Amino acid sequence: MERRFVGARLARPDGPAKVSGHARYVADVAVPGAWLGGTVRSPVARGTLEGFDFDPDFDFTRCTLAGPADVPGANVVAMLAEDMPLLAAREVEHMGEALLLVAAPDEATLCAALAAIRPRIAPRTPLLDARESQRVFKRIEIRKGDAPAALARAELVIEGEYETASQEQMYIEPQGMVAYPPDAQGTLVVRGSMQCPYYVQKALGRALALPPERVRVVQEATGGGFGGKEDYPSVLACHAALLALRAGRPVSMLYDRHEDLVATHKRHPSRVRHRTAVDRDGRLLAMEIDVLLDGGAYTTLSPVVLSRGCIHAAGPYRCGHIRIEGRAVATNHVPYGAFRGFGAPQTCFAIERHMDRIAHELRLHPFELRRRNLLREGDTTATGQLLRESVGSQAVMERIAALTGFDRHAWRAPRAGRVRRGVGLSFFFHGAGFTGAGETLLQGKVALELEADGRALVRAASTEFGQGTETLFQAIAAEALGCEQDDVAIAQPDTHAVPNSGPTVASRTCMVVGGVLARACRELRERIGAGEFRTRARAFLAQGGDGRVELRYEPPPTLEWNEETYTGDAYPAYGWAADVAEVEVDLDTFEVRVTRLTSAVDCGTPIQPQMVTGQFEGGSLQAVGFAHLEVVTSRDGRCLQDRMATCIIPTALDAPEFRTELVPVPFSRGPFGAKGVGEMPMDGGAPAVLSAIEDALGLHMCSVPATSEKLCEAWLALHPEERL
Repeated sequence: MERRFVGARLARPDGPAKVSGHARYVADVAVPGAWLGGTVRSPVARGTLEGFDFDPDFDFTRCTLAGPADVPGANVVAMLAEDMPLLAAREVEHMGEALLLVAAPDEATLCAALAAIRPRIAPRTPLLDARESQRVFKRIEIRKGDAPAALARAELVIEGEYETASQEQMYIEPQGMVAYPPDAQGTLVVRGSMQCPYYVQKALGRALALPPERVRVVQEATGGGFGGKEDYPSVLACHAALLALRAGRPVSMLYDRHEDLVATHKRHPSRVRHRTAVDRDGRLLAMEIDVLLDGGAYTTLSPVVLSRGCIHAAGPYRCGHIRIEGRAVATNHVPYGAFRGFGAPQTCFAIERHMDRIAHELRLHPFELRRRNLLREGDTTATGQLLRESVGSQAVMERIAALTGFDRHAWRAPRAGRVRRGVGLSFFFHGAGFTGAGETLLQGKVALELEADGRALVRAASTEFGQGTETLFQAIAAEALGCEQDDVAIAQPDTHAVPNSGPTVASRTCMVVGGVLARACRELRERIGAGEFRTRARAFLAQGGDGRVELRYEPPPTLEWNEETYTGDAYPAYGWAADVAEVEVDLDTFEVRVTRLTSAVDCGTPIQPQMVTGQFEGGSLQAVGFAHLEVVTSRDGRCLQDRMATCIIPTALDAPEFRTELVPVPFSRGPFGAKGVGEMPMDGGAPAVLSAIEDALGLHMCSVPATSEKLCEAWLALHPEERL
């Protein structure tokens, strides 16, 4: 059947408003009589709060204060665990922790009030090294076969340790919320920049002791997220709402970039150890992997970040004996949270660097080592999941070889000159949707209803923050309904107007929520019959027909998952991809320039190919930054990169030439065969770039970011004769 919208190039419905400047972001929300909110924060990473000193020269009657005792409900931010206080009452666990809230009628008064308050904190020695932490947020163990026994009898065991630093999401628009005190019906309203309205609603209900029907959360146009607006908006929404209750008026809380960088959650740093048994032909016999994540001061989303990281830790490779042990532990860093890839970039980096180490030890070409070991249809993953369909591993590897000739490239051959060139490969997969039984437990819902003018209105909690959700939903709905793109409208995410479709995370929007939408559209199409869509829709409504369909997610009947043993079907389907990076390294400055990044990608049927390509290339540029540019460090628990001048991310000048080819291997349970793609590009860029650096310099770098300083140090250690 010919498709008109799936696979076509549609105009983005959110495009005109954003290009023209008419899109309304939270900073554009005009709220008559609103006050501004601010936060008194801890200047130390750990200590005991003994009180506050208030400057007697400031008139505090000009503002409103809110402390822990003013929280109507539980003084917690409801996430996976309830260990993070909304406001620290006694123990301070990280630099920048929120201690007291202030609302004032204007910016000058707010700044003066914040400057007039000094917290008294008895400092304590912070724990800043995850390796020394004894407080564990989550442990995971995955076993397949008997890895210890297989390693014990192996002739050749290759070991390696790999580290990744933190990374800042650096979304275009900083965090922001506007909260309104309860209206005449007793409903509190919060509007803001967010990915997950129902997460925010849950946190507000817990902190303010309100039932869900009295908490309304509305997403305004959102300028980027990358995971950074998954968990932290719950914190800021509760702060703004508490001040609105105390002040009896709307309160707007808009972070500037400095506060956003200091206070919000970032990517988890990691250390991953590998012990791998291989035979002389390079076949993987056994893997023993230890994963350690620094979770920061509070749990946030660390357990599920660890989960995804561990499930991907053995990579897209066939191995009969695997043991993976993972821990996410507490430190006195700012809590770490969601970031594109959600734990997989850390462990994918480790396994891909380790595969290059194995290849070098065995004198095998890195492409050939991967080709011999890649998972194929009929194989089982580390969790024992049988790969039944939509396994694009061979297709993407064949395509990347054809595109780049990397399989014939003389990797790690001697290079000459002061500018060294190198080429490197990574191969990776990424599970689409929530892990294990997550989607079944959530039962995400989508509603579709006919409006009076005959248009179909999609009601879903999935949010648009630049990635193209609205365009995706229009394409799926128009194709399934047999109507035009303009016949489909998308409702604004509002917890009083859309059902809970689940959060906009985990590469689930297209495959999971889009799949429910496609089913709802087909059901509605059957109800209203054939003909021009709006005409028959209006006629159907005029005859008293029920123009609303609401459906829940239904998991594939073959999926089985054991949360206790971490065995079974971790995801309904996986996306598969391979990257080849080309770099130049200047031996005078050790500056790295990524000149080209070629990708072959299986994400099932691409609903909007141009958007998929854009997603992959944008995510790959983030991965290039993760590889060698983006530095996030701290001293005594304080983030040192607290300005855009010092928190460096790639710009257009750092972008390589991208070449991205889609290699569709459709998934029967996805809408029109689609899988997820949003997170996957974050997994491959960093190991591919470091593989290319190794090809250029002969340096097996085991940590990111591989900055010029680190490369220089490693080069001089290998070539001491070049020291001045």
